[in-house]
Amino acid sequence: MPDRPVLRFLLGDIVQLRRPHACGGSAWLVDRLGADIGLRCRSCGRHVLLERRVLEVRLEGFLERGDLALSEAAYPEPASPT
Repeated sequence: MPDRPVLRFLLGDIVQLRRPHACGGSAWLVDRLGADIGLRCRSCGRHVLLERRVLEVRLEGFLERGDLALSEAAYPEPASPT
């Protein structure tokens, strides 16, 4: 298992994947966080769920970053055991 850090996704991120969607669009809006990441095509509005690891492999780059405060309010980080 490679020792690469986990990418931090935020609600409202606009990402580009390696291959375009069937409609021809290449930009996706992150609208759900967790083990599965919810993406909505910016061209046609289609919604898909991808496993976090699959999304990290297919990710080409971030076009825009989302709102950190909104992401933390909707999906708070679990408290670390001490």
